[in-house]
Amino acid sequence: MTAPRPRPEILGISPYIGGESTIPGVNRTVKLSSNEGAFGVPPGAQAAFTRMADELHRYPDGGADELRRAIGARWGLDPARIVCGAGSDDIIYQLCLAYGGKGRDVVMSAHGFSIYHIAATYAGSQVAKAPERDLTADVDALLACVSAATRVVFLANPNNPTGSMLAHEEVARLRAGLPSDVLLVLDAAYAEYVARPDYDAGARLVDAGDNTVMTRTFSKVFGLGGMRIGWAYAPPAVIDVLNRVRAPFNVSIAAQAAAIAALAEPGWVEKGRDHNLIYRPILARGLEEAGIRVWPSEGNFVLADFATPERSRAADAFLRTRGIIVRPVGGYGLPQCLRITVGTAEEVEAVIAALRAFMLTAPGTTARG
Repeated sequence: MTAPRPRPEILGISPYIGGESTIPGVNRTVKLSSNEGAFGVPPGAQAAFTRMADELHRYPDGGADELRRAIGARWGLDPARIVCGAGSDDIIYQLCLAYGGKGRDVVMSAHGFSIYHIAATYAGSQVAKAPERDLTADVDALLACVSAATRVVFLANPNNPTGSMLAHEEVARLRAGLPSDVLLVLDAAYAEYVARPDYDAGARLVDAGDNTVMTRTFSKVFGLGGMRIGWAYAPPAVIDVLNRVRAPFNVSIAAQAAAIAALAEPGWVEKGRDHNLIYRPILARGLEEAGIRVWPSEGNFVLADFATPERSRAADAFLRTRGIIVRPVGGYGLPQCLRITVGTAEEVEAVIAALRAFMLTAPGTTARG
């Protein structure tokens, strides 16, 4: 007798590993491993969550109608062209399952968000990874990977874990170069942190045709990562497909209430963005002065490059002795790097101080400044 077996490609998937939250034996930690918002949960969202305690026996609104209206009002989008999910990952999985599959390939950039590869492989698709240029998605390389079998292209913009970004004109060039039957999915999880005038999260391209999707999340600047709330803005035909295949109650009643309240929190997004615009450069400059290369980032994190995997591992271990948790990104093909979230002012200073101390003791390094 043999046990049930999954499709062979499933066992080739490396499970997604989230950022660590604790260090054994350390009581107080600074968690900078998951790109969570620096200021925690919006007060209004906390209050809304508490108010729902007596309603938890009720099923949520399956269509998340009030939440979709609130999202539409916030960004000037048609609520009928919005679908919500248990995090944007949920929507990415459904897009892969609906538009991918055996013989229907997926293209992504070499250091793109790992969930694209996981979800596409789960759906049965072959995944092609396009080389990047200076850890930035290369439109020409992405287009070169497109074949007659390609049905979906994923682009995280800004990208996780590198922080790099493509201007709207480059994304539009990518869209123009793709066949009309290829779905372009623009993952804009970090859109709220971008201040560059040449950026568009994706709504313009969604509105320009019927073959582009923009995904967004409440997990970053809105401080609701633990609630798992994401959404997509897409053409009507894609929304129809997603509503056919998604779970019927995929956003909990408490999550919907918290997200609506987070959208209404006065000045919350501006506070998070302004803090990031001040302290991301401070963090980058502090690390560079310590002798660490920092790649340009438009997210609420920086990618610190220690030149070798050995030094990166040693830096991570040193930070952990000080209770600081960051994110190794060897799984993204960047074993020489650590991704570090921009935390509070105090947390930023703690990271700089710790890594300066590390670099003063690491063999073959010299701090600057």
